[in-house]
Amino acid sequence: MEVCALPPLPRYPTVDALRAAATALAARHPRRARLRRVGTSRAGEPLLLLTLGHGSRQVLVVAGPHANEPVGGATVLRLAERVLADARLTEGADATWNLLLCLDPDGLRRNEGWLSGPYTIGHYVRHFFRPCFLEQPEWLPDGADRAALPETRALLALQDELRPFLQCSLHGADVGGGFAELTHDLPGLARRLAHASVRLGIPRELGSYDALYWPVLGPAVYRIPPPRRSTLTAAITEAAVDSTWTRPRHHGTVTAVVEAPMWAVDAVADGSPPADRDAALRAVSSALRRDSRLLTRLAVRLRPHLPGTEETTRLLAPVDDYLLVCPRLADAWDPGTDDGSGRGLPPLTTAHLVALRIAGRRLALRTAGLLHQAVTASGRDPAGALPELERLLDQWCADYRDGCAARWIPVARQAEYQCRVVLAAFELAGRRPAASRSGEPDWGPGAAVPMHRE
Repeated sequence: MEVCALPPLPRYPTVDALRAAATALAARHPRRARLRRVGTSRAGEPLLLLTLGHGSRQVLVVAGPHANEPVGGATVLRLAERVLADARLTEGADATWNLLLCLDPDGLRRNEGWLSGPYTIGHYVRHFFRPCFLEQPEWLPDGADRAALPETRALLALQDELRPFLQCSLHGADVGGGFAELTHDLPGLARRLAHASVRLGIPRELGSYDALYWPVLGPAVYRIPPPRRSTLTAAITEAAVDSTWTRPRHHGTVTAVVEAPMWAVDAVADGSPPADRDAALRAVSSALRRDSRLLTRLAVRLRPHLPGTEETTRLLAPVDDYLLVCPRLADAWDPGTDDGSGRGLPPLTTAHLVALRIAGRRLALRTAGLLHQAVTASGRDPAGALPELERLLDQWCADYRDGCAARWIPVARQAEYQCRVVLAAFELAGRRPAASRSGEPDWGPGAAVPMHRE
């Protein structure tokens, strides 16, 4: 396999590094690049938009929607340099590029303990942070009109101001492969994605856990379904509620969610039939039940001894999310259990089963990592849980490394992969006839509904 050489990009950019790089770039290109503040985070961080070009057709690229997925920041800096170097992407296409440097700068700051490395899974999970579901700014669980987060409101206002023909949301899977999710079909994107994957040594995720029940538009390309009435569990695990991905459909916007992995697992590209589907599912669901019971007991043991600080609350809120969804996912994946959803699993390939194994391990590791941080942040361990958490983290990280053969993808390759998929989406979305940009798919006025509280 030929893998192309890239200029060095040794680490992920921090919030301050993003701001400095964008400021310098705008200063170097004052006629073609502008940097402005489009909102303010909950902690007072500026939400900065770097705008390139002066065309009438707007592109919106959103980096950093999830706090623990910093690849988007590296991607927008690489994308900015490429757009400024190639007039075909601006004047030649009558296009203006709007790059939101980071949608959740507060969350990105909380991940700075691992951003500069060393890039091991153990170091990552011990410093990982991702807020609870209701504090993630892309989701609209109560509808756009009742969006609570200032980051969400800023993005919604930007969508209405720009009315982009293309919106790209930049995400990063911690372990797995690359894939894309679309609100509208872009014929040809699967082929472009495959080419980028081969050139950059990044496997395509052919059975994504995120899109387990979603239509497949092509290998590693999935169709984002309309939002639906949903429980909190389904909202967290399936992105089933309305979101900033689907909200600008009335502007005729195509949204592409582009996922790039930090650690690659080649088996996620294995589209062959599994040797024993049910045995693999039972093993995955059994492991997730066992891990979630163990973590629940640890959380119950720890809570009385943890200080009632804002820091502890922030760390434990996503723990509660994970402990809510883990047993229900285990039931949904178990071939011998009726989980009450009224639907069975779709046809599964080996890639699907590998992705489910990775997802179960991911949920357990994130939960253990956040509990570990809660104990260490308190400065004491009267419950005696720290040695057990250390053992679990080491054991589960080793399962990723040895059991799944996870391998680190250099930051430069992650960003280049994401950049190439965005540019492919730009070209293909620009070819769509005007008649197809009227807001298709028509999901009807009652499609986007708030989720039920649990």
